[in-house]
Amino acid sequence: MAKTAEKSTSTAVSTAVREFRAEARFQRTSPQKAKLVLDMIKGQRVEQALNTLMFARKRVAPIVEKALRSAVQNASYLSQEQGFDLDVDNLFVKQAVANEGPRMKRIRPAPMGRAYRYQRRIAHIIVTVAEKGSKGGAQAAQPATSKAVATGKTSGKATTKKASNKKSAGATA
Repeated sequence: MAKTAEKSTSTAVSTAVREFRAEARFQRTSPQKAKLVLDMIKGQRVEQALNTLMFARKRVAPIVEKALRSAVQNASYLSQEQGFDLDVDNLFVKQAVANEGPRMKRIRPAPMGRAYRYQRRIAHIIVTVAEKGSKGGAQAAQPATSKAVATGKTSGKATTKKASNKKSAGATA
């Protein structure tokens, strides 16, 4: 049911952000219905997302919960296997996607011996979790913005608008 993947992307300070994912493929629900549940948990901490799924009144909620638990277990297993420190309490749902799978073509009886075709949709549900508050990630973005503020640099458009407004104000006075 679950597929494990680990991504490592480096930032300017070379801190790695690890992502762990799980897939629930060929689920007998439409992707549109699955997306309603997945949108509720995107960006939430794993514990809060599990609580949300537990009380969701949609039929696909237990399937999404199973995929989310599998992603957390993948994260835990890989952290032990590869020997890096991972705090499971800091995991959050980074991405939750429902892609369309193959459609099953079915036939429904119609009047006068005819048949109407309809399609049963299938969804592939992918849940990706990552660790929130990675060391250095938030700190690397901080100095870049503070340097721009300290030097007083702003975009060229803003300064030209201010200058033109001052000229027009001086001309009218």
